[in-house]
Amino acid sequence: MALHLSERGAGEVVVLERTGIGAGASGVQPGGVRQQWGTRVNCLLARESVGFYGELVERLEARVDPHFRACGYVFLAHSEPALAQLGANVELQNGLGIPSRVLSPIEAAERVEGLVADSLTGAAVCEEDGYFDRPQAVVEAFAEAARRSGVRVERRGVRSLARDGAAWSIDGTLLAGQVVVAAGYDTPALLGPLGVDLPIRREARFLFLGEPVPERLLEPLVVSPERRFAAKQLADGRLLASDLGASGDPATERERWRARIKELITDLLPPLEFVPLPRLVEGLYDVTPDHQAAIGPVAGHEGLFVAAGFSGHGFMIAPAVGRGVAAMVLGEEPGEPFAALGPERFATGALVPEPQIV
Repeated sequence: MALHLSERGAGEVVVLERTGIGAGASGVQPGGVRQQWGTRVNCLLARESVGFYGELVERLEARVDPHFRACGYVFLAHSEPALAQLGANVELQNGLGIPSRVLSPIEAAERVEGLVADSLTGAAVCEEDGYFDRPQAVVEAFAEAARRSGVRVERRGVRSLARDGAAWSIDGTLLAGQVVVAAGYDTPALLGPLGVDLPIRREARFLFLGEPVPERLLEPLVVSPERRFAAKQLADGRLLASDLGASGDPATERERWRARIKELITDLLPPLEFVPLPRLVEGLYDVTPDHQAAIGPVAGHEGLFVAAGFSGHGFMIAPAVGRGVAAMVLGEEPGEPFAALGPERFATGALVPEPQIV
């Protein structure tokens, strides 16, 4: 967003980072980018963002190529209702130019080598989906491009916002004509004193990582929403696997989570059965009731905008969101997807539930 504003001559643009670029949720996300969503809004944002990411190195003049691997995402269905939902999602996606397709259990087993299809009713795949080998390099490339464009990045936390005449006072020391609050799960703490109630909660997610394995044991990224399981093999050979339903204290629960992942791997992907998963990494989602971000102007507070509550898919749609939020700040129409994501929807009950969450 800061890059878009600066490139368009919006005047002085300042980014305030509490601990540094990519030090929060953006610094621990695994770099996945997919277009398989169940709502029109996310499909449109993802489609635009994939186009941007395809030109990222040239567009941002990146020093390091993050290398996008279009390995494909395969979503598994273990019941007829789940398969029907995948079918409805694919129909929506195809209508918006996303080349996803439904697979039979046999086709799924052919697409994912070693997959046990006995429990499947079907699957869905989009071959354009994939992940960045070096997701942190993506975040850093945005920051470097923004700095080159004239954006000032300051390392400082923000404790309070208050109206000061025609401007916004940040911690009583910095005045800004317009402010975008994009503080993840800390956003409600900044907006609450202004009388703005945003239902964004913090939700922990846990990923297990293995050591590099020379053989390619898993090429597409595989997700079983019903069994709350996801796995992929990174470019360096490490296996990444997650119990998507894991909750609790890692100090006491990690072995139980690891055991459940191993059980699921044995049932679904036995070629991975003997790959050790020694490392546990914790990340934090900023989650809303409908698993959609709150993006837009804050009613009753001129010059104040929010972009938070991305529920685990902020990285995937970041290019489109940045472009759209910049347009809002400049007083322009941001485009169709943003009409449904305004923060006021939580008070009015106009939620947009996303069914294809991970």
